[in-house]
Amino acid sequence: MTTARTSVTIGGREVGPGAAPFVIAEMSGNHDGSLERAEDIVRMAAKAGAHAIKLQTYTADTITIDADTAPFHISDAHGLWGGRRLYDLYEEAHTPWEWHEPLFDLARGLGMQAFSSPFDASAVEFLDKLDVPCFKIASSEIVDLPLIRAAAERGKPVIISTGMASVGEIDAAVSAARSTGNEDVLLLSCTANYPADPRESHLRGIPVLGDAFDVPVGLSDHTLGIGAAVAAVALGAVLIEKHVTLSRADGGVDSAFSLEPDELAALVRESETAWRALGQPRIGATAGEAEGLRFRRSLFVVEDVAAGEVVTAANVRSIRPAGGLAPDLLDVVRGRTFRCAVERGTPLSWDLL
Repeated sequence: MTTARTSVTIGGREVGPGAAPFVIAEMSGNHDGSLERAEDIVRMAAKAGAHAIKLQTYTADTITIDADTAPFHISDAHGLWGGRRLYDLYEEAHTPWEWHEPLFDLARGLGMQAFSSPFDASAVEFLDKLDVPCFKIASSEIVDLPLIRAAAERGKPVIISTGMASVGEIDAAVSAARSTGNEDVLLLSCTANYPADPRESHLRGIPVLGDAFDVPVGLSDHTLGIGAAVAAVALGAVLIEKHVTLSRADGGVDSAFSLEPDELAALVRESETAWRALGQPRIGATAGEAEGLRFRRSLFVVEDVAAGEVVTAANVRSIRPAGGLAPDLLDVVRGRTFRCAVERGTPLSWDLL
């Protein structure tokens, strides 16, 4: 028996429907092998308003092996990394482990959370010693249940991306995390294609994930731009993860689908706007519309009239503001007579007729 969770807490911040979307800036390999550039990305993310910076913790040797056979090559048809050896790609994209602590310290000093995706048990242990507030399990690792259990055993929230996963695989991953007694699980809807076609995002699955597994749900988004991410908020996404870079023109393994500084700032701003716009499931005038209610149309006397005059289209009309009889009563009052003199600009009422 599990306990339904509507939110989790990451570094003291609520991540759930009661808070603005938690925006994670994923650095991945966009540091291009430069610690200075990595630090600039952290500063950029903080300036843009991101709530967290995320790294990836692996080496080429912990994530694969140095092999040149067909299974260890990305297919030639891949739009971004076609034909490359896995080992070479990961060697280029990895973040040196000795960079983690200074980058985390920099992020925390700028008011952001800082954490990473571990890709093996040694990375979990390493990150835990750096006191990360949570762990993120990448889509391809959702089937590595020992890795998920190793992360969940640390007693910190576990964020699991679900790209490519079946419902059964997601259930196994969530169950693996909960088997450790850790109920702080958050799922991310994800399309593990780089870049992803928005038509393959299937954002309507977000509430389905939440209902099926009693967890908060976010979006790990690899589409271009911020449209899909903002739309996800309307469907209940409580967290948005996007890859970021200083400039796509600079190149880098993930730059083609990464957000630039202005786009990241727009994501933070517009995702919060979308969340605030959700409001409550209610219909009717709001407090802010009180003044507008005064300027609805109603029936007014629009010419000075004397007692005994007949109501006509010339002396009574439907105009703004409110205060008079309803516009739909115009045909009812036409032909009646005024019982007293009435000045132009007076709201029509039954006692005048």
